[in-house]
Amino acid sequence: MSLTSILSAEDIQNAIKDCEAPDTFCYKKFFKLCGLSSKTPKEVKDVFQILDEDNSGFIEHSELKYFLQRFVPNARTLTEAETKNFISAADDDSDGKIGVEGQYLISHIVLVLKKNQHVGRNDLIGWIKWQLVQMKHHKLCQ
Repeated sequence: MSLTSILSAEDIQNAIKDCEAPDTFCYKKFFKLCGLSSKTPKEVKDVFQILDEDNSGFIEHSELKYFLQRFVPNARTLTEAETKNFISAADDDSDGKIGVEGQYLISHIVLVLKKNQHVGRNDLIGWIKWQLVQMKHHKLCQ
């Protein structure tokens, strides 16, 4: 499976072009431009699996740094600041990598952004924290 089997090649090119300059990458805008924000949770999971280059079940810092190159091979690497900002959006346990829970959060962030383009940052952070509490409670109850 390739990214272009899920996302249009034209949308990917537009998203890459939008963040060509260093320190211009915004994952929310990138998700919207490449079409990921309009995909189902299953399709988002498929993208996660493609981005998990070593099939470890996690997207580590080193994989995220080359995030744009997974979409277009000659794209630039993310700067250290961009990489840290991106990973912090879904790294629920501060281990420097995005796992199953992080993928779950990314897919839900995408869905929230898709449904309501005017969600504030504080609202989104509160929602994410609430989701984490719910997930941890669910794990404890199993």
